[in-house]
Amino acid sequence: MQGTCQTTAMSDTSRFSGARYIAFEGVEGAGKSTIADRIAEYLKSQGEVVVSVREPGGTEAGEKIRAVLLTMDHDVAPRSEAALFAASRAQLIAETVSPALARGAWVLSDRTAYSSLAYQAGGRGLPLDEVWTLNDIALGGIWPDVVVLLRLEPDEGLSRQRDGDRIGNEGVEFHSKVAAAFDDLAAAEPDRFVVVDASMPVDDVVGAVVAELGLAT
Repeated sequence: MQGTCQTTAMSDTSRFSGARYIAFEGVEGAGKSTIADRIAEYLKSQGEVVVSVREPGGTEAGEKIRAVLLTMDHDVAPRSEAALFAASRAQLIAETVSPALARGAWVLSDRTAYSSLAYQAGGRGLPLDEVWTLNDIALGGIWPDVVVLLRLEPDEGLSRQRDGDRIGNEGVEFHSKVAAAFDDLAAAEPDRFVVVDASMPVDDVVGAVVAELGLAT
């Protein structure tokens, strides 16, 4: 990882010592945006420089792709969906993520390529290796150091949604496949994933993430 931070918020004894690129993943309604924002606030309170991003989107081009992907106005084929997510991701890496990491900032991402592995491979049924390769090309090999999987039962997550989008409205059967895919990804990469029970109160979830990442001072 290029660059160093001005202070060290992550304990040297943490298994994630040196990590700067943290992804927050999970099913719809798991609280990814809320928890990512709270962790960003915590890191900033420790004197860290934090760049927060979301996927899809986060750039001018990415936000236009986001509108195509998530509004109800378009019928997007699974492979097109995967390619559009990857395109948005590639732009975000080039414009924001890679430069931020190079200057030593933390990057906290509300979703990353692991969402494509769960949604387009697990949910849509596209071959996992093809989706992985597509995203590895888009990312230029820059995958998150740590993935915080906020685990929540799909039906509970869907019940939390205020305004569902095109993918969020797919229904519980689809989202159950996505949840199972996330569990499989976490099991396959235990050195990268932290799994936190997202059914807990928000403060407890934040505390669990801080503890798991070794961020406590």
